[in-house]
Amino acid sequence: MVDRDIFVYDETEVSYLKKRDKRLAEVIEKVGPIEREVIPDLFAALVNSIIGQQISTKAHKTIWDKMVVALGEITPHGIGRLSDEELQRFGITFKKAAYIKSAAQKVLSGELDIESLRTMSDEEVCAKLVELDGIGIWTAEMLMLFSMQRRNILSFGDLALLRGMRMVYHHKMISRQLFDRYKKRFSPYASIASLYFWAVAGGAIEGMKDYAPTNNKYNENRRKTKSRKE
Repeated sequence: MVDRDIFVYDETEVSYLKKRDKRLAEVIEKVGPIEREVIPDLFAALVNSIIGQQISTKAHKTIWDKMVVALGEITPHGIGRLSDEELQRFGITFKKAAYIKSAAQKVLSGELDIESLRTMSDEEVCAKLVELDGIGIWTAEMLMLFSMQRRNILSFGDLALLRGMRMVYHHKMISRQLFDRYKKRFSPYASIASLYFWAVAGGAIEGMKDYAPTNNKYNENRRKTKSRKE
């Protein structure tokens, strides 16, 4: 059996969330423990997050698997040896290839001390990463959650997560104000809540539906107002 690195949580976080939120408690009971893979290496995780910007989970996995098979370890030196065109052959867009190459070059030059992120607060990690080309808050949040295993990440920029929240709470939309109230409720373990909202959005509980109106411009407007920098 191949060892996998997964997001680690236990009964401490689960019990806390169940006490804080009855509907989430029901979801946790029905779904059970979630094993979500993480990438401990920060640079590899950063590349993975850039690849995942604005594409489906399936496409994301396909591209990532191709890269891992071809390159083995995803390192700044390995990426630095590739041209933008070689990166694009994995299915990556021109812009994402440029973002990945730029990040590799900044790590290699010492401009970005990526390991120093581990000692920073969530806010400091976001501030540092958004200085990079093509990196926005969502990408920084995914890195913190799926590499650093930070405990309190709930991403307003993640459409699947918002869909899961609408499904659980029967909301037609999740405004920023409402979202912030939920995050406060889940803190300091919002990351574990995120795992369950993603599971719900992916169909983990039969019969649950999305309450977003189908004949309005809500989703279209969300996409338009979402930053180009993920």
